[in-house]
Amino acid sequence: MQRVGVFICWCGTNISSTVNIDEVVAAVKNMPGVVYSKDYQYMCSEVGQNLVKDAIKEHNLTRVVVAACSPRMHESTFRKAAKAAGLNPYLLEIANIREHCSWVHKDKKAATQKAISLTKAAVAKAILNQPLIPGEVGVEQRALVIGGGIAGIQTALDIADAGYEVDLVEKTPSIGGKMAQLDKTFPTLDCSACILTPKMVDASMHDKINIYSYSEVEEVNGFVGNFEVVIKQKARSIDMEKCTGCGICLAKCPAKTALSEFEEGLSKRAAIYTPFPQAVPNVPVIDRETCTKFRTGKCGVCAKVCPTGAIDYEQKDERLNQKYGAIIVTTGYDLINLDSFGEYQYADHPDVITGLEFERLVNAAGPTAGKLVRPSDKKKPKKVVFIQCVGSRDKSERGKSYCSKICCMYTAKHAMLLRDKYPDCEAYVFYIDVRTAGKGFEEFQRRAVENYGVNYIKGMVGKIFPTGDKLKVNGVDALSGEVLEIDADMVVLASATQAKPGASDVGRMLSISTDRDNFFTEAHPKLRPVETHCAGIYLAGACQGPKDIPETVAQASAAAAKAIGILSKSKLVNNPCVSQVDESVCSGCLACTKMCPYEAITEKMVEQKVHGKIRRRRVAEVNAALCQGCGGCTVTCRPGAIDLKGFSNKQILAEVDAICQ
Repeated sequence: MQRVGVFICWCGTNISSTVNIDEVVAAVKNMPGVVYSKDYQYMCSEVGQNLVKDAIKEHNLTRVVVAACSPRMHESTFRKAAKAAGLNPYLLEIANIREHCSWVHKDKKAATQKAISLTKAAVAKAILNQPLIPGEVGVEQRALVIGGGIAGIQTALDIADAGYEVDLVEKTPSIGGKMAQLDKTFPTLDCSACILTPKMVDASMHDKINIYSYSEVEEVNGFVGNFEVVIKQKARSIDMEKCTGCGICLAKCPAKTALSEFEEGLSKRAAIYTPFPQAVPNVPVIDRETCTKFRTGKCGVCAKVCPTGAIDYEQKDERLNQKYGAIIVTTGYDLINLDSFGEYQYADHPDVITGLEFERLVNAAGPTAGKLVRPSDKKKPKKVVFIQCVGSRDKSERGKSYCSKICCMYTAKHAMLLRDKYPDCEAYVFYIDVRTAGKGFEEFQRRAVENYGVNYIKGMVGKIFPTGDKLKVNGVDALSGEVLEIDADMVVLASATQAKPGASDVGRMLSISTDRDNFFTEAHPKLRPVETHCAGIYLAGACQGPKDIPETVAQASAAAAKAIGILSKSKLVNNPCVSQVDESVCSGCLACTKMCPYEAITEKMVEQKVHGKIRRRRVAEVNAALCQGCGGCTVTCRPGAIDLKGFSNKQILAEVDAICQ
């Protein structure tokens, strides 16, 4: 006969204000198997934990039930307390009477009755709990960082500085990401390249960091501590060992018709190119789609002028197989396509540009050498209109319902840069609301108005009409109700940020989830903001949601710290609450393998003696290291051969019976 102890938490007034604690204690006191019951204001406190420990020893408890908040919050806390008292931690059960009762009910009587039912169910399950012992797996002390923007670079540097090998995989020919395209950064207006480039160089020079640029992660298998990854290294058509980065091939290439991705299409590049002067690695790549040699078989100028013989037209894609203990996803963001926003004339008029295009125009290394001119005629603008929230906070199908977070600040920065270059130029900003939640952000935005004379207009632009060499901007001042018409020379659109188009594919490959906007979902928005539900995989930067640079860097270091926590261990302890297969009942249909989101179930051949003969048949086998205990396979299994340790069918039915009594 089991000896169960029940402990009811008040959670201050979180629970006790809605649930009658005395009634719950009295109701469970006489349940079969319950030999001790106790309530306390804060059961998770040190005093509360000591109450549990002491009761286990004094009353020889063999099972423990704690009725408190969500097990996600304090299950590990009470398991440690039970273990300290000599009880197997998996003989403890949590009844969630805060989130499931006090937080969702206003009727105290209903909340109390529900709390009693949930506690009784927990007692019924606890009686059937069995001692579980976690297994151990080794750890590959190497990390993979997917994405080479500032988040990926910071993460890689932090892990490498801790003494662990890091592979940094970047899809484009150079690391640096969106930050490399910026001119200045808010709120300090320091040079973006000046603070980013040293980090890029540090990453390339670090003996623990291997940079795989122009590469993609193609396949991910395995589990925390032992991920098996296939990295596809796309053919650059350049021998990186021989190339010195002299740039002769770039200058001599006759095919200069492709739009530069780095310059946001504002200038053209050669078929063989380096994205930008400070690129890391500083090795060009041949764009085979625009290269005359690959298209027609003729030309070959770059090979003729290369002094080191680094051009290799026969180079093929390569695949690298590597093992990792932890993976950090830092794939960044993109700007939304503005072609569907016809009222702003972005697709039809060259003088309507995005904020990122503005960054390239004012950048000294940009297509105009830092001279801010109109793309249409290269003339200096005299009146510029900035429009915020283009696609952000937009509930229509073409936009995004969320705030992109950085637009208010970079628009203020752009207006200040404009007025700094051309003090006689007028700057107008149309906005819905000004959101400046960050250290020094409010002062920065006010400086744009008070010191630089930027005209802020609360309202939205209805339509832009090209009129001669001007852009007639029609808008409304929401504060005065006045209809405005501004004859602008240029219009700058603060376009919404969005998750990378391939984010869902990456999520499926890594078995991590995305939200409705395709941003990767963290395990808990407050307590586990850089972790995912897949152990050993972490998030950093704008792939998880819109972020500015300081927040991105902070999250990158946080993700690195989490990864280091895994890499620093020689072995990891598994969650013992995993599925198990009764091979004598398994029919070998393998329906469970198709539904398992973690690919933890595989086919296994077993021998069975039938009528004196040995026959081989297939059955399902669960990899305990991969299994996350979701339980999906248990309901998929038609013959009922799969059960979940700690949540067996018998235990679940016992809970149902207890609730129905």
